[in-house]
Amino acid sequence: MFGLGAMEILIILVIAFMLFGPKELPEMGKQLGKAVKGFKETADDLRQSVEPEINMITQELKSVEQDLESHMKEAEEQIKGATDTESGGSRPV
Repeated sequence: MFGLGAMEILIILVIAFMLFGPKELPEMGKQLGKAVKGFKETADDLRQSVEPEINMITQELKSVEQDLESHMKEAEEQIKGATDTESGGSRPV
């Protein structure tokens, strides 16, 4: 848990108990739990709203990549055809 060992957690709990006392500590634990739950819910909501956008962008990028590859292939064929006709169809050996 966050790179803390059992001894470190125990020390933190003892210090918290000494600072806040037995009456306030359970209430603080509840508030911390609610805050963590709210953070997780917000993160999940954000992930659900952003994921479709990311998927759409990824699909668009793949489409652009395919178009680019096809245009490059066409250009290479045109260049090859132009150089073949300029040289008379024969290539030097």
